[in-house]
Amino acid sequence: MSYKTTKICVLFFFSILSLPFLNSCTSTSSDLIGDWKHLSDFDGLPRTGAVGFTIGSIGYLGTGYDGDERLKDFWQYDPSKNTWTQLASLPGVGRSYAVGFGTDTKGYIGTGYDGTNKLKDFYEFDPATNTWTQKKDFAGSARYAAIAMAINNKGYVGTGYDDYVLKDWYQYDPNTDTWTIKPSLGGTKRRNAACFVIDGKGYVMTGVDNGANSSDMWEYDPDAEVWNKKRAIENLSSESYDDNYGTNYIAGYNKIAFSINGKGYVATGSSGTYCWEYDPSTDLWVERTSFEATANSSRNNAVGFAVGNKGYLATGLSGSGTYCDDLWSFDPQALVDKYDN
Repeated sequence: MSYKTTKICVLFFFSILSLPFLNSCTSTSSDLIGDWKHLSDFDGLPRTGAVGFTIGSIGYLGTGYDGDERLKDFWQYDPSKNTWTQLASLPGVGRSYAVGFGTDTKGYIGTGYDGTNKLKDFYEFDPATNTWTQKKDFAGSARYAAIAMAINNKGYVGTGYDDYVLKDWYQYDPNTDTWTIKPSLGGTKRRNAACFVIDGKGYVMTGVDNGANSSDMWEYDPDAEVWNKKRAIENLSSESYDDNYGTNYIAGYNKIAFSINGKGYVATGSSGTYCWEYDPSTDLWVERTSFEATANSSRNNAVGFAVGNKGYLATGLSGSGTYCDDLWSFDPQALVDKYDN
């Protein structure tokens, strides 16, 4: 794997990313289901804080920070061929900690940090023509470390950090190129959170505010425009269902998230290599096989996306300060295969 050595940076969020990670597990890998497989390394520069999303059967990855500069290159990954192809670069400035989401036919990237300024510009990518079009700026304040998702071909962007930690929520309609403010996220403010979409509803969890990890989890119903509180992601109840959740096993920040076949998955980040599966029908989490990379295993601000029945993790910053360019698939139904790492 190629890499760069971490540079000293006075910006506070990079010092946060360099904190040591927890590497212990609540269960041994032999007890758990789910297999991580090492695939074709990302063809671009190693980086952290990039953006990733899916359009159809293709994954996309771009932007980020490589230890020297903020990037604007953009790539596609074809799981059927296990190959990367460079595409047209994002217009505007290079950035890290932006947001991105994909609808059925288009991709979108906006907000982020260029090394000096927080951003709110917003762009649409058309994979049919390999072109970018600038759209109306994000309606909220300029920010980074926000989250984004697509539900029924509309985009949703919120939370993050401008000069304060946020919990606002906005809808983007690609058909009219308009932003509409929606009811803000229930519960705590947060940045560096995670989210996924299951059956037309969005789920927001993890993140951090003033040094405290967010333990609350929320379901967004876009039809009713309401946030429904779900069970906490730490061991906070007197019941037995959350005894294995521990403190900061699921909770934390800088994690990846994706959904597969009606289940949600959260992995890596500040909590170490853990991987957890969420079932919305029971509102319960089950631990799955931890991220299996033997080198640079702990991973902050990697990119996560799902294609078909598998999730994917790429790039990120390791616990030792290595900028990474590896790619891994996760099959939640497979048994661990120690020979595919």
